[in-house]
Amino acid sequence: MKKSILALAVCGLLQTAGASADESNSFFDAISDGDSNLMLRYRYEFVDQDGFAKNANASTLLTRLNYKTKAYNGFTFFLEADNVTEAFGDNYNSGAGNSPGNTHYPVVADPQGTEINQAWFNYAFSEGNDVKVGRQRINFDNQRFIGGVGWRQNEQTYDAISGSFDVSGSKLFVSYIDKVNRIFGDDVAAGNHDNSTVLAHWSNKFDDIGNLSVYYYDINNKDAAAFSTTTFGAKFAGKVNQFNYGVEYATQSDAHNNSVDYSANYYRLDGGFKLEPATIYAGYEVLGGDRNNAGSAFRTPLATLHAFNGWADKFLGTPADGLEDFFIGAKGDINGFKWNALYHTFSAEDSSRDLGTEFDFTIAHKVNKHVSLLLKGAFYNAETHATDTSKVWFMVTSKF
Repeated sequence: MKKSILALAVCGLLQTAGASADESNSFFDAISDGDSNLMLRYRYEFVDQDGFAKNANASTLLTRLNYKTKAYNGFTFFLEADNVTEAFGDNYNSGAGNSPGNTHYPVVADPQGTEINQAWFNYAFSEGNDVKVGRQRINFDNQRFIGGVGWRQNEQTYDAISGSFDVSGSKLFVSYIDKVNRIFGDDVAAGNHDNSTVLAHWSNKFDDIGNLSVYYYDINNKDAAAFSTTTFGAKFAGKVNQFNYGVEYATQSDAHNNSVDYSANYYRLDGGFKLEPATIYAGYEVLGGDRNNAGSAFRTPLATLHAFNGWADKFLGTPADGLEDFFIGAKGDINGFKWNALYHTFSAEDSSRDLGTEFDFTIAHKVNKHVSLLLKGAFYNAETHATDTSKVWFMVTSKF
């Protein structure tokens, strides 16, 4: 069997660590003195979606156990295992063919199963400079382009070789991704995508002004050609007294095995003002499209999509004629209860279509250092895109 570049690199690091262990018993001390963590996350998700015979009632428990060694000669090892179990019934469609008998329910993309979520070696060769090899979490900025989809019970992680470097006070991150372990799990074809993807992300903090990020993402997805794209962009975000702001622009084109010849633009504006007892904020996000060229809309296949364009997840794929999302909201904290409420209006970027509107809210409360609660809702009112959808979540998270 042909070994991947990633597998060979992992073997090399294992051999290096083994040699160091022979030289000093402190290698074993690094293992035995490591840190372990346990997380239990129970979630109930209700979905009422037009076009389905029944409502979805998904009751799932995520159990996550991880262990991280102490550093030894610059090396650290981390292992994390996840188990997702259906609790009190399985009245939902977990998506991508995971539950073929439940297609009369709306999709709740939380398939059950046990997986290695992360398994990596990290070598820090100087302060602020390190290389990581293995299955890992990669999150850039607000995860609009590269993220872990941490909201779902089965997180998205990456089999990759990554380097993080301090460049005259700024931060440069580069990565080669061999495989994307997606939220649908190992049991279906859509759960894992082979890649030869290169990511580069540079950021620099300017005191009293803000943070600048510049990025280049060359995605070569060997299993889903439509995901193969090249994206170049920049983001600047900052704060002046009580006012915070952000501006971002990116351009994208087809790449590698993508059969559609296209280019599309992305831009986003954000602003917020902190009052007492709430922060008022608004934003405008545009993903370009072309109604006359199918498959040419701006796409973000490695993003944490749930965090954008409404929590009802009606825009996980950009419409052919693009997307404009204007939103306004308020958030605050009342006696330890953190709340957030926002309203979206959606329209097409390359036509006059009104796509729909959505109202979202969250209420979160930390009971103590171990337990936190979350109530969340999303209510999408369709116009010319998708169907009316209401979603409500209740979640309890325990960490030890």
